[in-house]
Amino acid sequence: MNNVLITGSGGQLGQCLRAIHRNYPKLKFTFLSKNELDITNEEQLCKLFLKNKFKFCVNTAAYTNVDLAESQKKKAYLVNETGAKLISRYCKKHDVFLIHISTDYVFDGTKGSAYYPDDAPNPINIYGMSKLAGERAIFDVCGDFTIIRTSWLYSEYGQNFQTKILNRTKEKKKIKVVNNIFGTPTYAPILAEYILNKITLKKEWEKIEHFSQKKTMSWYDLANKITRKIKIEPVNDTEFKQRANRPKNTSLA
Repeated sequence: MNNVLITGSGGQLGQCLRAIHRNYPKLKFTFLSKNELDITNEEQLCKLFLKNKFKFCVNTAAYTNVDLAESQKKKAYLVNETGAKLISRYCKKHDVFLIHISTDYVFDGTKGSAYYPDDAPNPINIYGMSKLAGERAIFDVCGDFTIIRTSWLYSEYGQNFQTKILNRTKEKKKIKVVNNIFGTPTYAPILAEYILNKITLKKEWEKIEHFSQKKTMSWYDLANKITRKIKIEPVNDTEFKQRANRPKNTSLA
């Protein structure tokens, strides 16, 4: 039986993996939230990997607050780069296959069409830069791994775009949503199934994979997909004051 470690299990994707894990009886799971495992703490990682014989590690742990990262650069890099480097080191040492979750924000959004895994990254905000630094650390340190770049994750779990829209629906307030920034939204439970199916079926992994639902849309389009119970007003992104620059189109191919 393959023993699978899930880091960051309190986050959106981690919760999705936990929700479906009983559908995979051939896998044994260890779920650890950020409160149970700090991936930047080498002592914790050392004890964990010595105590358990993991076959796979799905690293969903990350610093994901795009705007706050602009003023918390050190913290963003600590989790997204140093954390990725440390977990890579222990995966390599203990012969564990690392499945690391990354982001479309490693791209600048100026290509004009969907990005492929071999397209050159060029992040335009601290969050994207820190995630790219983590990817490069994995290439430098890890043995067997895959990096899955995904985009615009949404689901019923955690705090995300869907839950925000639905909460506003309950308040019955008209809302404004950006209609000039585009991407490929990803329903998080589908990504969770993809990961566990591929582990179970022992399929080959690319070093970098892109996973999304491939349909390019704006945040406004996605909001209308989530609900039509309230009036949604399309607006330009310049209406919102945000600390971090957002790439205009990070659709993934």
